[in-house]
Amino acid sequence: METAASFETQLSELFRARFPMVYIPTWEEERALSAIRSLANDPNLIRTVREVLVWRVTTGILEQSTQKIIKDTTDPLKALDYIQQYDKPSLLVLLDAHVYFEGRMADSRVIRKIRDTVAMLKGGRVQKNVVLLSPRLVLPNELQKDITIVDFDLPDYRDIKQSLISIINANRGNTKIHFNLDETGVDNLAKAAQGLTLQEAENAFARAMIERGCLDQDSVDIIVEEKRQIIKKTGVLEYVKSDLNMDDVGGLGNLKKWLKKRNRAWMSEAASYNLPAPKGVLITGVPGCGKSLTAKAISAYWKLPLLRMDIGRIFSGIVGSSEENMRNAIKTAEAVAPSILWIDEIEKGFSGVGGSNDSGTSTRVFGTFLTWMQEKKNPVFVVATANNIHALPSEMMRKGRFDEIFFVDLPTFEERKAIFRVHLKKRVNNKKVQGDFVWEGDNLDELAEKTEGFVGAEIENVVIAAIFEAFSEHRSVKMEDFLKAIDNTVPLAVTQAEQITAIREWANVRAVAATAPEDRKTYQQEKDTPSGAASDKKRKEESDAVLQQRGGRMIDL
Repeated sequence: METAASFETQLSELFRARFPMVYIPTWEEERALSAIRSLANDPNLIRTVREVLVWRVTTGILEQSTQKIIKDTTDPLKALDYIQQYDKPSLLVLLDAHVYFEGRMADSRVIRKIRDTVAMLKGGRVQKNVVLLSPRLVLPNELQKDITIVDFDLPDYRDIKQSLISIINANRGNTKIHFNLDETGVDNLAKAAQGLTLQEAENAFARAMIERGCLDQDSVDIIVEEKRQIIKKTGVLEYVKSDLNMDDVGGLGNLKKWLKKRNRAWMSEAASYNLPAPKGVLITGVPGCGKSLTAKAISAYWKLPLLRMDIGRIFSGIVGSSEENMRNAIKTAEAVAPSILWIDEIEKGFSGVGGSNDSGTSTRVFGTFLTWMQEKKNPVFVVATANNIHALPSEMMRKGRFDEIFFVDLPTFEERKAIFRVHLKKRVNNKKVQGDFVWEGDNLDELAEKTEGFVGAEIENVVIAAIFEAFSEHRSVKMEDFLKAIDNTVPLAVTQAEQITAIREWANVRAVAATAPEDRKTYQQEKDTPSGAASDKKRKEESDAVLQQRGGRMIDL
């Protein structure tokens, strides 16, 4: 992430190169203004010290050095006239000028005046620049070649820590608030607030002090909860709290082994090996086999915050806002780094890229996402899940986007045992419910044997249905309850045999099997399967073929 210093350096270079106008999209108006004022008064950065003029539609132009308000400048046209006539080196900051670029407030005169001002500033004798500072990036086509966009990132860990220390020092005299924080505690609180604006972080710290009457290590939970609410307001990202662990995911030995090898890869010890932070994984496969569950488990296993991106919400109805939503989502994920960005059913969001119905918006958003995945420097691990892999653009499959593509197939015998064990341990843990039922040993083997072709979600439903059977009769569960639930279930291996065969054929070439080789040894790797319209006999053959095969390259990770 760029720090405030790097932002000032970048901005100073643009001003010294006589770039007439820059656009800074940010919600942090005061922090950005503070950075601009600091830059304008630093001869080491900008060479020629400049007066800062700030325009608001409510007050007009305010001259920062004298705090003098220039009369009759509330109209943006008159404000631009003023800067054209101003005879000193200066920076004019226009706040919320984006309202004149779209909707009912759109004003072609303002756009034209900006273009005239750009031309004048380029050839002017006095060094003057204009900064557009707005919470949203709205840039009309007429100005795209005249304005340079500069990102102002969310505050990093150091900025938040400094603000936290200032808050602590300012409130030490308050006898109603107690502080029990050592250096590590301060670091943890600052890290917990990453991804928030500076004002939001300060509000979160203040809430923690008021709610608990103290600020200590336990205040992290309040900070995280406040953070979850604020991130949720964006409508694009959701802060997901996961209390799962990898033991809650049955089977998938290859995937687990791969994840274990890359745990803590973003720590300093990995840097000594000159290792880059892992980029991410694409998990595809049969619906209901635990792809989303795995994403949540990774977060808990690696002890990293989990941010869920809703691709559908990226695309809003306002022209230009979709691209901005994607950029803001990326910024937030990087601000929280190291973190995990989870994109569920990614194919639904990007399936229309490049199609005849694509107006260009989805292509641009997709391009922004791909570029970021390829070039991102901050440790944001992307976990994307997909059911219909054929709907994904081919560009996403190229090496460099994801570290690996894993295929999650129908669970094997050993994996079904593991899945049953997870759900039985979770739900049949009450002596009244369990009674004399023993779910280890022969019973577990029989359940796994009879659920050939069942996905993880179907196995979970079998357990739930069996418990409901016992509940309705006010007794403990019996083996017969599970067998009855199994008999009443028609698995995906039967209803979607052709689809499973098709996705396996794809996975055999392009993906690695998430299942460990030792769990697949009892299954055939190659078998000719019938296709096309099926009679009952053919459909039975297709189902049998589905049960005998497993997709994905079988390698030992």
